[in-house]
Amino acid sequence: MNDLGQDLELRLVRYFTVVAAHQHFGRAAADLHVAQPALSRQIQRLEKHLGARLLDRTPQGARLTAAGQSFLPRAQALLQAARQAELAVREQAGTERIAIGYVEDLVITAAVRELRRRQPDAEIATRYLSCRDVGALSDKRVDALIARAPLPFAAGDVFTTPLYEEPRMLAVPCGHPLADRASVTVEELAGEEAAPCAFETEDWASYRILGAGVPPIESYEDKLELVASGRAIAVVPVGDRRSSLRPDVVTVPIEDAPPSQVVLVSRKGDPNPMIRNLRLAAEAALAAPAA
Repeated sequence: MNDLGQDLELRLVRYFTVVAAHQHFGRAAADLHVAQPALSRQIQRLEKHLGARLLDRTPQGARLTAAGQSFLPRAQALLQAARQAELAVREQAGTERIAIGYVEDLVITAAVRELRRRQPDAEIATRYLSCRDVGALSDKRVDALIARAPLPFAAGDVFTTPLYEEPRMLAVPCGHPLADRASVTVEELAGEEAAPCAFETEDWASYRILGAGVPPIESYEDKLELVASGRAIAVVPVGDRRSSLRPDVVTVPIEDAPPSQVVLVSRKGDPNPMIRNLRLAAEAALAAPAA
């Protein structure tokens, strides 16, 4: 039974929209940086308050109920209205503020430090995102996003600033025929079957898993596990150092692969002046990263 004597908590509403976006409690909990059992309890609190079940658990994750489908657009509108109200007050007060999202393998400390140097009185927040939560830009949880191209945004919806490029390397298990090579070529990889990917569809997306019969995999750690076990090999950007943390995975430069491009993306028409300031700071701090 719902408690009409209590106000609806925006935090619980946001939790619900994140679970709905991921359709999975585990991935949503990781995105929100909360424990999965705690997230489940908060969703139950919201359902109790509303007097309706919003999500059903399935073997694949979570599925919206009819009530959840009805509530989702209203929840998104509620969060957007709250965000607009906050921005309006801050604008009236003259407070400059920006929330910067960045995907899991990138380090943006230099850009944030430079922005704080240029704008010492501004409120600057950062948000770590999984590669599948870049939608945080569209739903205005962040004001700008630093990530690897390609990204799932329509060109007419965003403004994109290239920051820098990185070569690619091949991650293979120890003992693989290519593990002792000084380098490999794209032509040598042409016969490898690319695993399907639900997020990136271009031939040279940020990350590629190569191997026959490999299912779509979301977690980078799971991808590395596949590589280490000998079931697949992976094409990754040189700047992603996570593969070097595993002693059972070897990386080999790829000579003629197109580079991986790191970009800054913001919503077109966003009036926040801090976005331009971030763009200038990022270009100054990240345009020529250390090798």
